[in-house]
Amino acid sequence: MKLSTDRILTTHTGSMPRGEPLSSMLIEQEEGKRVDLKKLDDVTDDRVAYIIKKQIEVGIDIANDGEQGRVGFQTYVPQRWSGFGGKSSRPFGREFVDFPKFTERMQARIPKTGRVFDAPEAIDEVHYHGTAQLQKEIDRIKRQAGSAAANVSNWFMNAPSPGIIASTMLNAYYDTDEAYLDAIAKEIAQEYKAVVDAGYILQVDAPDLAMERVLLYQDLTDEEFVEQTQKHVNALNKALENIPRESVRLHVCWGNWEGPHCYDVEMEVLLPIVYQAKVGAIGLEFANPRHQHETTALKANRPPEDMAIIPGVIDSKSNFVEHPQVVANRILAVVDAVGDRERVIAGVDCGFGTFTGWEWVAEDVVWAKLKSLREGAAIASKQLWG
Repeated sequence: MKLSTDRILTTHTGSMPRGEPLSSMLIEQEEGKRVDLKKLDDVTDDRVAYIIKKQIEVGIDIANDGEQGRVGFQTYVPQRWSGFGGKSSRPFGREFVDFPKFTERMQARIPKTGRVFDAPEAIDEVHYHGTAQLQKEIDRIKRQAGSAAANVSNWFMNAPSPGIIASTMLNAYYDTDEAYLDAIAKEIAQEYKAVVDAGYILQVDAPDLAMERVLLYQDLTDEEFVEQTQKHVNALNKALENIPRESVRLHVCWGNWEGPHCYDVEMEVLLPIVYQAKVGAIGLEFANPRHQHETTALKANRPPEDMAIIPGVIDSKSNFVEHPQVVANRILAVVDAVGDRERVIAGVDCGFGTFTGWEWVAEDVVWAKLKSLREGAAIASKQLWG
């Protein structure tokens, strides 16, 4: 994993808008409708080439394929595993109940999306069969990047944490949730290892470590949630057992929707547990209005010396394009909190296309935001390195 040794490097969280016709094709495939697989591959190839080109144009140092061939950052799992079926009954967050007019507006804004709250559940032993699909993604990045790869410091690929799989594809088979977590960890380890063996940085997406406090575990106290989070971190570490920590970064977030977020768990509650993950970097939200202030929590709970921080300094839910100086100020605040300029890589709060059709930011604004990220990182770098 490249660190910011002479300037602040830039990255993002992974998912990008998929555009049409890819979005519709992915949703139809998830719904079990007949899809021309050759056309789907061709459209995905073209879209990945475009996403890579745009990342290089705006100056992203650590890039990926935008997760273009996946219907959702974790809901693609049932398409590559056996043991899933039916429908999970996920609880709605408290804010969706307390703010019904907001919920009505939110549902109107995302009329066509993948299965978010009604993903399949585990109805049998779960087993991973996604080797061929993953290899296709790996080969596609190498093919579409071509000579442009020289302009990128690192390439990363995304995979979900055991905890977010267990939290969204609920357990209807295993005797205990711990047994389900263990089974997931064993199987997802295959995907983790394949990504790293291919030469990519593995990004594990783990919103379960924060977001699920207001969803599946909304009835728990903070102390009880910490206990549950510990189980999720333990399962993650089992899945990462044979992978060098410097090859892994972990994304933690509070849920990628534009909403009140007034019941989010405080960062200071999470950091001691999250730091136990066997990873080389952790991505955290610092750009949106609900979590900008939590650099104070980071300063009071600094990461271990062998762990970098990827602060979100761009909001993934707002169409405001952050001024480069605002971006620089956010980067500098995190550098001050961490106490080490080299262990800070500028990023985005969350993905711009977490699920197909679930996009808050218009695609042309996405690229303007990422350009501002690069410009803000340059301002911060000048102040930090001269």
